Amino acid sequence: MMETILATMRYGGGFWFPLIPLLFFLFWVGVAVFFGRRFRHTPRRSGEEVLAERYARGEITEDEYRERLEVLRTK
Repeated sequence: MMETILATMRYGGGFWFPLIPLLFFLFWVGVAVFFGRRFRHTPRRSGEEVLAERYARGEITEDEYRERLEVLRTK
């Protein structure tokens, strides 16, 4: 009788039984990734802030800065 119980416990689950913990783990990883991406707070910068940074780094001249700033403010 004990041999029957042990045999049933060992082989009764089939080949897919060891996959259950792996699927459970992957489910929770997926949940964490989903909510991590959904509620990630990335600060959004305005166009004027980006333009000011580019001017401060020397990527654009003062004339370009003023022209582009005027375009941003008229839209």
